[in-house]
Amino acid sequence: MNYIMFCLLLGLVLGVMAVASNPSPYFAALGLVMVAGMACGVMTSQGGLFLALILFLIYLGGMLVVFAYSAALAAELYPESWMSWPVAGLVMLYLSVLVYVLGGVYGWWYEVAPSTVEEYCDFSVLRGDVGGVALMYSGGGGMLILGGWVLLLTLFVVLELTRGLSRGVLRAV
Repeated sequence: MNYIMFCLLLGLVLGVMAVASNPSPYFAALGLVMVAGMACGVMTSQGGLFLALILFLIYLGGMLVVFAYSAALAAELYPESWMSWPVAGLVMLYLSVLVYVLGGVYGWWYEVAPSTVEEYCDFSVLRGDVGGVALMYSGGGGMLILGGWVLLLTLFVVLELTRGLSRGVLRAV
């Protein structure tokens, strides 16, 4: 189980580095899919099966549609790949920061034992993650609505930024 968790966390970190280091939205989309899949795997291994399913469906179903639409508006003639020098330099910078941070926490990381959500609800009728979902919707309904409005605003900001001087698809022919 520890080997699987190590592979999931390594894939999560590599996916985040792929998204953060690549300026081209075409190649960063693969990193986004990788990050979403690995994060859902980590959540599933910790006992949050329902939340992982919801994250995977909503994130990949909704957010990547917006990402693909904005990537289509920001079409580059020659996008930079992962093997170009600026992107490889950023990956090396992120790896060096990661090694530095891991070297700082090396002494005490094994003392914190991970525990699943099922360990804390021995006599509960529901699973631990289902109770958390109910609490999220009942107590955090205002934040849910605020988050929806922020995502809508982010969509308009991204579309305005990618439009540029050529007016994108809305230009007069």
